[in-house]
This record gives sequence, C-alpha cells and structure tokens, in this order.
Amino acid sequence: MERTEIVVIGSGIGGLCCAALLARYGYDVVVCESHGIAGGAAHGFNRGGFFFDSGPSLYSGLSYSPSPNPLRQVLDAIEEDVSWLNYNTWGCCLPEGDFNTTVGAEQFCGVLQTLRGEEAVREWRHLQQIMQPLGAAAIALPPAAMRFDLKVVQTVGHFLPSLFKQGWQVARLTGPFSRIMDGVVHDDFARHWLDMLCFLLSGLPATGTIAAEVAFMFADWYRPGVQLDYPQGGSGALVAALGRGIQKYGGEIKLNAHIEEILLEGDKAVGVRLRHGQEIQATKAVISNASVWDTLKLLPSLPSKFKGFLRKRQATPECDSFMHLHLGINAAELDDLACHYIVVNDWSPGIEAPQNLVLVSIPSVLDPTLAPAGKHTIHVYTPGNEPYHLWAGLERKSAEYAQLKQQRSQVMWQALERIIPDIRSRCDVTLVGTPLTHGRFLRRHHGSYGPAIRAGQGVFPGPRTPVQNLWCCGDSTFPGIGLPAVAASGMVLANTLAPVDQHLDMLRAIGVLDA
Repeated sequence: MERTEIVVIGSGIGGLCCAALLARYGYDVVVCESHGIAGGAAHGFNRGGFFFDSGPSLYSGLSYSPSPNPLRQVLDAIEEDVSWLNYNTWGCCLPEGDFNTTVGAEQFCGVLQTLRGEEAVREWRHLQQIMQPLGAAAIALPPAAMRFDLKVVQTVGHFLPSLFKQGWQVARLTGPFSRIMDGVVHDDFARHWLDMLCFLLSGLPATGTIAAEVAFMFADWYRPGVQLDYPQGGSGALVAALGRGIQKYGGEIKLNAHIEEILLEGDKAVGVRLRHGQEIQATKAVISNASVWDTLKLLPSLPSKFKGFLRKRQATPECDSFMHLHLGINAAELDDLACHYIVVNDWSPGIEAPQNLVLVSIPSVLDPTLAPAGKHTIHVYTPGNEPYHLWAGLERKSAEYAQLKQQRSQVMWQALERIIPDIRSRCDVTLVGTPLTHGRFLRRHHGSYGPAIRAGQGVFPGPRTPVQNLWCCGDSTFPGIGLPAVAASGMVLANTLAPVDQHLDMLRAIGVLDA
C-alpha cells in the first residue's frame, strides 16, 4: 500500500489547480488520472503531426497579472506559466449573416448599429452602464481569498471595504442574468446574443445563468484594450504548466491510474483502490475532481444516514453532451481565417436547442507549430447541446453507431463549410467524437458538459461532503462551466485545507493582498 497525505481523483483543471496549490502549501499529494494523458477535458493530443485540443479553446484574462481570472492566480501562486498568444477578432456565422467581430464594447456597438440600428445601440450602452458596477462587484472578492471553513473571516475580512463599497450590487449577482437583461434589452438580436454568451458560460440561457458569471465576463471582455489569449502549444501546454507546479513542490501525477473505489473506514475516507488492486492510503483527504455522478459511483455502500446526500447529488440535473470534429487539413490559399468562429443556425428554437450552436477553433492560425507546414489544425464542436439519449446503449463498433455518427456529424461539416467551402476535400486527418467518445476518454457521466443547475432554482454544493475527509472540486461544485470556474473550485478547496497563515502568504505572493 502506498501512503500519502492527499489523493486527488482526476487531472482535470480543477484537480490540477487544487493539487498544485496543496503541494505548494507543503502537502504530499498524488493525482490519479485514468487516461494516459493529463488534463481531463482540457487535455491535448497528437495525430499525424496535428496537435488538437480536446475541449476548451477560448481563453481570456490569462496573459497578464494581476488578473481576476482564478486560473491566472493559480499559475502565479505556483510560479509557472506558458507563452500566451493574443488576438481580438473572431468570426460569426449567424442567421443575420456572416461577419467578423472583436472583443470590446465599441466594436459590438458598431455591429448592432449595422444590423439593428440606433435603438439597439442605446439599449446596449445602457446595459454596459448597469453592468459596470456589477462587474466591479463580481471581482471585489477574489476566489483566491475564499475558504469553506470558519477561518474565511480572516481572509475575506481583508476585502470587506471593497465589498461594502459595492453594497447592494453584490446581492444582484446571485440571481439569473435575465432579471437584469429583461429590464434593459428588448432588441431581439441583442437578446439572442446575450443568451448565446450565457450558454457558452454556463450551458444554460440567460434565464438559468447566474448574473455573477456574466458580470465577470463583462468586466473582462468589454474593458478597454482587451484581447483574448491562446496558450502557445495548445491546451496541453497549460496542463503541462500545472503539472510542473505539482512536481516542483513534490507532488506526483499518476497516469493510467483508474480509480475503482474510494476506501472508507466507517464514515471516513481513507484512500482509494486502483483498477489492479493497488491501494493508496490518504491520511488527510481524498479529493474527487470527477463529476458529481461519477464520484457517487466510486463510493461503496453508505449507511442510511447518507441517503439524503446521495439522493440529492444523484438528482443533480445535467447538461447535454458534445459532438466533436478534429481535422488536419491542407491550408493552401486559406489566408484570411480567424482563430475562432461561432455558428448559430436558427435563433427561434432557443440557443440550447440540439445542434443549433456550433463552435469552430483553428488555433494553428495563431500557433503554426500545431500543424505541419502548410496545414491547419481544426476543432469543431457542439458545446453541450447533443442529447445523450440518442446514443445510450449503442455499441461503439456497431453499424448503427457508425451510421448515427455520420448523420450527427453533418451539422459540424455544414458549419465549417460556411467558412471553408471545400473543407471535405482538404482533410488529411478526420476524427469524429460523440457523447460516447466524450464519456469514454474523459470518464464523464453521459459525456455531460456538467451540471445544469439553474440560477435561482438551485445552488452548487461546494467542496464539502458528509463523508469525513472526502472533498470535491471541479464543475460539479462551483457555478460556471469553464476554466475560471473549475480553477476557482480547486483553489478554494486547497485554501480550505491549508493553514490560514499560509493562505494569506499566498494572497500576498500573487499580489491580491498588499505585502
């Protein structure tokens, strides 16, 4: 039996952030990853000289410090980084037409002026005025200062003056964004646009997205001089930076280490058992970065007093899954591509309708090292709008699966044809992923995008569980589905387990508190 202080189940960004900070705080940490590549949904992989991102492709707030982005704060805390490439333009293929836009408030006002007229611009500027103090309130309390214990008063107390300054704005952040939007924005296109941004942030439209997420985005995307970021080397480079931090402080990442069961002694988590029988004893904590549903699968039969906990967690609503298209293509005469495109087929059924929204990422536009000379790497995906029930029970090697795979991938090909009309004749590498692929490689229940907990109707549970020494991080614990949210979840948990004096020292080291 191997012995350590803390075992982290899963090497998604939340688990890596948590493990890296815990190692920095001096704990012995072992991360167990079922896959042969670290990173969870953010891992990168290579096929035929093309380097692909498996998941996230849109980054912001990471190329400068100090930054309100929790992932940037973790990188600063462990003194690791990647080389960041910057851009500000992305393509839109919408029912209103195809056009390029940039981050930043003024340029989007120009889009509104062209498509909708002066009244739409007036509404948008009014929304910006309302969102400005809300954005300030959203970043008034850095996630880096938060803890889930009574000692939180010793860290959050340093930020009370700025919180009091924001006053009642803080309370407005806890409800759905639609409550703010409905009183200000009436133009159909602007409302559709905001619904789309909310869906990208949370997997839910404005009626289900907590206002704090949108306020954070407004504070970042619509500030003067804003640029978007992309890690040179792809998402794998970001995962590698977190891995270096873990190892630098004495932690370990075990790959191909599939957890079969969380070990309990009475009501206390004491370690994990791996697939081939190896056990790792954890003297201080077992932390699951797996989804809420997959974490429950790892628990042995619990006493009846835990039935309420199990029932509530099992009933967590889930977002739909993904379709993926990874392509390595001939880039001849493709000289004017953007790095990212958003394709919306029809506003009328709602932005969350199956296969209605398609995202396209061509990162080799920014980083040519991701593809052979004269080639491009492309990732097309439907972000959390592919129903799992269509795929449930199918055998991956069956003719029925192959037929459905071909059928359900067409929406991605068609979206890409709006950008590169002859795309099908350019492909050197073609990989199609489905919810079953998503579930298999990422160990995600139903290949889900994450919990669909609607603002005002439910709250995320945070890291605690009633099982002693069993904690959770990742997208099942913290609002928002994306890198900032999961990084915050890992950071908050690591801080909760750390002595408060070390926590405060970390805040000073990253410039959140004055030295």
